[in-house]
Amino acid sequence: MNRLDTRNPDFAQQFHALHDWDANLDPQIEERVREIVAAVRDRGDAALREYTERFDGLHTDSSADLEIPRSHWEQALDGLEPGQRTALEKAAQRIRSYHEYQRSASWTFTEADGTVLGQRILPLSRVGIYVPGGKAAYPSSVLMNSIPAHVAGVQEIIMTVPTPQGQVNPWVLAAAAIAGVDRVFCVGGAQAVAALAYGTESVPAVDKIVGPGNIYVATAKRMVFGRVGIDMIAGPSEILVISDGSAPAEWLAWDLLSQAEHDELAQSILISWDDAHIESVLTAVDTALAVLDRAPIARKSWADRGAVIRVRDRAEACAIADRIAPEHLELAVADPEDWLADIHNAGAIFMGIHSCEALGDYVAGPNHVLPTGGSARFSSALGVYDFIKRSSLIHASPAGAAHLGRIAEGLARGEGLTAHARSAACRIPKTGS
Repeated sequence: MNRLDTRNPDFAQQFHALHDWDANLDPQIEERVREIVAAVRDRGDAALREYTERFDGLHTDSSADLEIPRSHWEQALDGLEPGQRTALEKAAQRIRSYHEYQRSASWTFTEADGTVLGQRILPLSRVGIYVPGGKAAYPSSVLMNSIPAHVAGVQEIIMTVPTPQGQVNPWVLAAAAIAGVDRVFCVGGAQAVAALAYGTESVPAVDKIVGPGNIYVATAKRMVFGRVGIDMIAGPSEILVISDGSAPAEWLAWDLLSQAEHDELAQSILISWDDAHIESVLTAVDTALAVLDRAPIARKSWADRGAVIRVRDRAEACAIADRIAPEHLELAVADPEDWLADIHNAGAIFMGIHSCEALGDYVAGPNHVLPTGGSARFSSALGVYDFIKRSSLIHASPAGAAHLGRIAEGLARGEGLTAHARSAACRIPKTGS
């Protein structure tokens, strides 16, 4: 665990090393992904089946075996314990209710000369949802990626999920049944991304791919961007907790470890100006690690990438938080609303000591697909707006065409674009006609 103090003369250097850490892309990984993407693009299902057997240990007798029938989803849903099913359904309902507020409508306005301008908003036709299936299974990821697409009105939602050794997580399939998914394929990794981007005999090509994954998935998404849209290139999970000492140390220890247990590369940071409180939280983290199920993962994450930053005051805490631009920001302070004006960069902000990040991961309602690696400076949480497209509407009246045409003609001639100028000018009535 890294200990930083803004009062130390070497703080800037230490912060740079902590914040600008970068998992440089291994050229071998990039080349391997490039080969996989090309093979699936060129050979379709044949390559997809080969990679599924090689990487997931799942043999398929035919291409039809790549798809998981809807009846299996329904069986998985019916097989859940009542409490489990209720939890999934309540989470889905809250996520849907929140995202309903993000709906956008087409609009127009009419100018004085009768020209109509506006914007038409339509949903994407088909999207692909990638769901991880490696170190852990995430039914919450199914809900968070699928429900906003469904609310947006996407016509078809295709889900891919790896099934190592043919093992299908029933929670994931049950979540697909609840979330409005249309088809599910048991493929993962870079090969699943390539299939969604280019289409195969079995997997239909989509307009956009969303959902988290490992470095192979992220690299493949980067490669196919342009052929299809993507949500983001997501890195390891992050949490930044700013504490004024009012929250119990044990609570904050669990909050920090809730990210550390995701992945060895996840990052958990505590910022405070209360020395005694900092030491209490560190002690609580050690105590929690002793009983954590995923302790080896969390311990390595905390040791390598975890940090405590001792600041002078609130202003310094906010300034550093904005520089980090964390995926998750917990304001574990007495008056969190009073802090918002000083916070500008964060994927999601959890306000007050009772608003733990875990609530946002599962059931609060806002999306848990969030910008990482400092990209909260310019990016936002996944939402309904990621599943729509906007077309500008221009319906010029004769008077409008004449008025705007004169302006456009002048600009076009200034740019040396004669056809543009003539195109606009021919709609201008001749004098005296």
